[in-house]
Amino acid sequence: MSISISHFAHGPWLAFLLVVLALLGGYILVQRARHKRMLSFGNMAVLEKVAPTRASIMRHAPIALILVGLVALTVAIAGPTAVQKIPRNRATVVLVMDVSLSMEATDVEPSRLEVAQRAGKEFVDGLTPGINLGFVTFAGTASVMVSPTTNREAVKHAIDNIKLAERTATGEGILTAMQSIDNLGAVLGGGETPPPARIVLMSDGKQTVPDDKDTSNPRHGFTAAALAKNKNIPVSTISFGTEWGTVEIPDADGKGSQRVKVPVDNTSLRKIADLSGGEFYTASSLAELRAVYDTLEEQIGYETTRGDASRPWLLLGILLIAGGVTISLLYRQRLP
Repeated sequence: MSISISHFAHGPWLAFLLVVLALLGGYILVQRARHKRMLSFGNMAVLEKVAPTRASIMRHAPIALILVGLVALTVAIAGPTAVQKIPRNRATVVLVMDVSLSMEATDVEPSRLEVAQRAGKEFVDGLTPGINLGFVTFAGTASVMVSPTTNREAVKHAIDNIKLAERTATGEGILTAMQSIDNLGAVLGGGETPPPARIVLMSDGKQTVPDDKDTSNPRHGFTAAALAKNKNIPVSTISFGTEWGTVEIPDADGKGSQRVKVPVDNTSLRKIADLSGGEFYTASSLAELRAVYDTLEEQIGYETTRGDASRPWLLLGILLIAGGVTISLLYRQRLP
């Protein structure tokens, strides 16, 4: 929690600082008057014998502590607020993963698939417990592997049992995730607005179903992203892999295979994120993918809000005033 004294719930109470300032001015005037009376004492030799000798710092310490304590109490009464991170307990997140054959590429060791599975499970473990998490996979079609739930083990089990298939239907993955979110909202009901939702889409290649150039198709990734924007469901995309990735694709007759390039498609995934109001990330290793997921966990799992931060100031004020009174009684045997 970070305390900021630039925001107060009851700002007018800060005017009491003028009273504290007046007390300080009064104390200074009293000390000066006392000093003048001492200088006007006729017999300085007698004065030196009867006047107590005390260190200047200790003489002023009690009043200094009390005045600073009053400042702290004034700030506390004015109601300072602080920015606080609050775990989200009503949000829905759907992790959408590309499971096309290009995920077999080994440009990311040991393979794109194994690294994606490992980082995906870490992402699942890192989300705040109250979030409903779903898991959708897509290749030529999309499937809901786990409907949004707080059961993290079910999602991790599904990630471990991914099956690869041909083609890439990015739009289908987004649309299926949105349907899964809508279904949960219908079941939960209640509330004037649906719970906040987010889709996290990880893909390593260009859309092939429908054709990537057919942007007017209602199943296209761009169309799905625009629909997600209308539903206030941002799609954060992760472009995973490298430009030089390749895989072995079996021939139709099954007698041979050919090596096919499977570069990542940063351009399309960036546009999907832009169209939906989400963020775009790139990752070409386990470390980078972990960093992306860590960032998303922070964004998705917590919300920032301004809350009461008067307690530290209240405790500080009480301790300072108590310290000033204690020093005064022990050292001077009276209050200042």
